[in-house]
Amino acid sequence: MGLLSVEDVTHWSIPVNNLEESEEFYGEFLGLEHVGRLGNSRMTCFKVAEHSILLCERKNPVDVALQSEEHVHHSFTVSTETLKKACKLFLDRQVPIDTLVHRAQGFFTGRELYFYDPSGNKLELRDPTWAAGMPEPTIEELAQQA
Repeated sequence: MGLLSVEDVTHWSIPVNNLEESEEFYGEFLGLEHVGRLGNSRMTCFKVAEHSILLCERKNPVDVALQSEEHVHHSFTVSTETLKKACKLFLDRQVPIDTLVHRAQGFFTGRELYFYDPSGNKLELRDPTWAAGMPEPTIEELAQQA
């Protein structure tokens, strides 16, 4: 046990280059519930399950190509059908995809689709129902099943 006792997570913050573009991506595209803007700030709050996510517009936008924190990402749990639909939408709308991983071992097992938001933040859609020994279709094959 630590020296302090944290009770819960209040929210996670994700830095974005353009707040309106990111609101559309996280709300209309990914389907997170939009709670609203935080006063007159350039921050907006979304909710998924019991988690609040703040999108915070950067004062100085960064070059999307320079985002390179290899293992840093935010992960969302989805159903198999949502993952298939995401593969199709991402390919159709040219959302930058990093990779598809079929993770048989470790703490978070399942099928993981890594991709980037418009500000270059790496995100993950994770289908926890996939398990070792199941077929390992490609992104294109999953898109065809949508």
